Amino acid sequence: MFQDITLQDLFEKQQKGEVTTIDVRSPKEFQEGTIPGSMNIPVFTDDERAEVGTLYKQESKQAAKKRGLEIMSAKLPGFVSKFEQIDTPKVVFCWRGGMRSKAAATFTDFMGIDVSRLQGGIRSYRRWVVSELEKAAFPPDIIVLNGNTGTGKTKILHRLWEKGYPVIDLEGMAGHRGSIFGHIGVEPANQKKFDSRLVHAIHQYKDAPFVLMEGESKRIGKVSIPSFLYEKKEHSVQLLIDLPMEQRIQNILDDYRPWNHPDAFMEAYSRIQKRIHTPVAKQIREDLQQGHYNQAFRLLLDYYYDPRYEHTTEKYTDEQIKHINAANLDEATAQIEEKIAAMYPKRAASFK
Repeated sequence: MFQDITLQDLFEKQQKGEVTTIDVRSPKEFQEGTIPGSMNIPVFTDDERAEVGTLYKQESKQAAKKRGLEIMSAKLPGFVSKFEQIDTPKVVFCWRGGMRSKAAATFTDFMGIDVSRLQGGIRSYRRWVVSELEKAAFPPDIIVLNGNTGTGKTKILHRLWEKGYPVIDLEGMAGHRGSIFGHIGVEPANQKKFDSRLVHAIHQYKDAPFVLMEGESKRIGKVSIPSFLYEKKEHSVQLLIDLPMEQRIQNILDDYRPWNHPDAFMEAYSRIQKRIHTPVAKQIREDLQQGHYNQAFRLLLDYYYDPRYEHTTEKYTDEQIKHINAANLDEATAQIEEKIAAMYPKRAASFK
């Protein structure tokens, strides 16, 4: 008979890489939010879930269970086969640790597959996420990569992460690049997904001396950074990166590839056009329409992004700011590593 597992036991096994978590809810539920790292092997499709739910509400629990069993029985061989392809022990969960996860665990356990069920389902996990954010605690220092649009802050963060530096990529967690065009070509996260990803990162780095983050506004796309983390970030060291204009434009083109989404860029630009001086705004629109992206972004930087950024940096004190003046991303990364080495000489050496 399968065993139930607590959330704490699950986390310990996850940290050791000893378990695979499987969300057996419908694909739509899975997309709305799950335990990070989980895979989706649904008991019901979205339509099947709706059908069973309607029977439960309009007829009876027994009628819903009977229909659910009919649906599950027809797909059981394929369902079990997917579990057999996973080598590690498995933990299944649904919303409340109820009928769907019980059915999944029962059938797979019957076939001799090592499976457990998460007590309380993802609802218990969500409560834990909320409680962790309510603690409003993040011990490490924060080092913020800041700078004008196009200075490659995200790219530099990724480079530092690859070298072993502790990094929290807020934009990556949000599925948004943080600008008016930031949603184009990516999959924005909802608040539940963002919170889950953030809490796991907070736990991962809770004992680190410092963590690197990118300068962000409190809201990134559809999500908001918790106030305790945002306030700490705003009062932390700011590494202000300055790159030549041509390099910044090239970074933007490399990241966004606007020629792949011309209509989306035009639609996004329409939302800010009125904030730009009329003749310039008209020229930017014409450049975007004609595919002259280099010139369009040059004007956007000069007349929209750079003035806005200059205003936001006025809130930082001289003591917070450390300048990074570089010709390219390689030089910027090297200078940042030098700054970190000066700030944390004992720990920085371990990243070399």
